Amino acid sequence: MGYENIEFKKDTVFLVTGGAGFIGSNLCEVLLDKGYKVRCLDDLSIGKQSNVDLFIDNPNYTFIKGDIRYLDTCMKACEGVDYVLNQAAWGSVPRSIEMPLLYEEINIRGTLNMMEAARQNGVKKFVYASSSSVYGDEPNLPKQEGREGNLLSPYALTKMVDEEYGKLYSKLYGLDTYGLRYFNVFGKRQDPNGAYAAVIPKFIKQLLNDEQPTINGDGKQSRDFTYIENVIEANLKACNASSEVAGEAFNIAYGGREYLIDVYKSLCKALGKDIEPIFGPDRKGDIKHSNADICKAKEMLGYDPSWSFKRGIEAAIEWYRENL
Repeated sequence: MGYENIEFKKDTVFLVTGGAGFIGSNLCEVLLDKGYKVRCLDDLSIGKQSNVDLFIDNPNYTFIKGDIRYLDTCMKACEGVDYVLNQAAWGSVPRSIEMPLLYEEINIRGTLNMMEAARQNGVKKFVYASSSSVYGDEPNLPKQEGREGNLLSPYALTKMVDEEYGKLYSKLYGLDTYGLRYFNVFGKRQDPNGAYAAVIPKFIKQLLNDEQPTINGDGKQSRDFTYIENVIEANLKACNASSEVAGEAFNIAYGGREYLIDVYKSLCKALGKDIEPIFGPDRKGDIKHSNADICKAKEMLGYDPSWSFKRGIEAAIEWYRENL
């Protein structure tokens, strides 16, 4: 279980795009702790300088400030790299509805630039972030690869296009690509600030500050909240995966289902708060219910998540208490 026993050659070089972000910085930390060389590419449009400063004194860490929308930047970043963990993207369904052109530039063209740079530089494996949003309005639970509905946002469309390019790059060019459909990832260093902040860190910060959080909708929507450690495991196991399953996309979650109102109540209890939430309108483009079938990832990647929602939320609360 987990990723502790996953090993690569000592001189292995990883490129983490979006490495100054939430998921990317956690990947950088684990890879550095394991003794590998890590190159971080980030333009700091969403990623934070503080997440770079954590590792800048480590001789195995290199930071490149650059934008994946420029092929030359991607080419230079991929020189001498063994594995690419492509996390660079703009997230948030509501924001993508407001800025569809920007999302096309970053999430589609940027990812394509990275695949092309990886191909030309002989990268062994290209692992990239996809999203549970690709399931759109498909009503059945649990969500299963190959059973997708109509897309509900530009963000979801960008991730579906990335997956199609991933298939093509494996089939046409022999680049081993692995798409990871993340389901509502949470954990340390996830930004609680801003209009598009993820719900768990936002709720935790507001409750710690005795503010009244807003729940979009009736709170009865459900999510397969996935702790960051499970996502790290999936990325590393994809780097070790067989070329026979290259070109595929995989659900990466714990396989649970939590209702938002219950999550809110559990946070209140854990933090010793008694604050009634405000219920706002539903968010445009949101999927009502999300719960993952992770059998494909288990079978093809050896993915075996060990961090339940309960265990993850306890660790997240502890981190935010110490760092907010």
